[in-house]
Amino acid sequence: MFTPTALSKTARRIAAVAVAAGLVIGLAACSTPTSAGSSASSSSSTSGTDKGAFPVTIKSALGSATITKAPKRVVTIGWGSTDTAISLGVVPVGIEKQTFGNDSTGDYPWDTAAIKKMGGAIPATFNVYPDIDVSAIAALNPDLILAPQSGITAAQYKTLSALAPTVAYPGQPWQTKWDTQMRLIGKALGKTTLVNKQIADLKTTLANYSTKNPEFKGLTFAYVYSAQPGSLSIYQQGDPRVEVIKALGLTETPSIAALPASKDTFTSDIGLEKANLLDKTDILFTWFNDEANEKQIEAQPLFAQIPAVKRGSYVPNVDQKLAMASTFITPLSVPYALPRYVKMIKKAASNVG
Repeated sequence: MFTPTALSKTARRIAAVAVAAGLVIGLAACSTPTSAGSSASSSSSTSGTDKGAFPVTIKSALGSATITKAPKRVVTIGWGSTDTAISLGVVPVGIEKQTFGNDSTGDYPWDTAAIKKMGGAIPATFNVYPDIDVSAIAALNPDLILAPQSGITAAQYKTLSALAPTVAYPGQPWQTKWDTQMRLIGKALGKTTLVNKQIADLKTTLANYSTKNPEFKGLTFAYVYSAQPGSLSIYQQGDPRVEVIKALGLTETPSIAALPASKDTFTSDIGLEKANLLDKTDILFTWFNDEANEKQIEAQPLFAQIPAVKRGSYVPNVDQKLAMASTFITPLSVPYALPRYVKMIKKAASNVG
């Protein structure tokens, strides 16, 4: 067992998706996959596979993965990989069990809907918190493990790579941009041409939302984490939550964007006592675990006096599924999230004055 890094602890807290971070491989753990997909079989389409795509070697910050032929038994860890694999016609045989914003299968509803539409088998799920259930992954007999947006450590990468070629992040953990992540997955699945088209289509979709909502242009925003009393952290550039809103035409408040990221994180942790740094922000975004959590946080005087909160130019998300869907930019999450998300932003924008 390995000690969680400071990064993984912080990421877990910030994301409030405990399963997504603090990954510690439990070599002693021995359990079977935990979902209805315990007998999951592969459900992969080779449609869209590029000629001459294999063998391919993908370098990451933790090592290189060589994939010799089109994978048929894919396992995903972290955020967004499941979405992208499914959108490319490859239903994983195993996925990290989701516990925030999930449906009854342990996955996100937009993934489940896409799999059912394809006629695929619901993937098995495995736990990654507090320990990655390596035995469960091994039982799935994977031929590829995708974790380009995750917090796996070097030691964990080594263990996973012993099971199957493993694609990790190219730079820092939890800091892989959405289009980079998609390209890595497309390359690993031999579908670079298809994934490049998907990326172009997503950029067009986001641009169209921006065009249809010209009132967003020129408005400043900040996306904060505040679900713990006394806390206030700013999600920084590069985080998909921020990138989605920027793509819709809003501009991150310059003074907020200039804040340095806290060590080993993708956020600037400023604390609620510095809430006045948000005074020049037109629209404030945040999420809560539920309505009780929202009321608890909004009752804090320092939070309540933030101008965007006082005037209602505020997007407090208490829908866990929507919160997660707007945390990714993938071909499956964007159609799920944006219709409702944009309505919430329009309402907040109307109160900016």
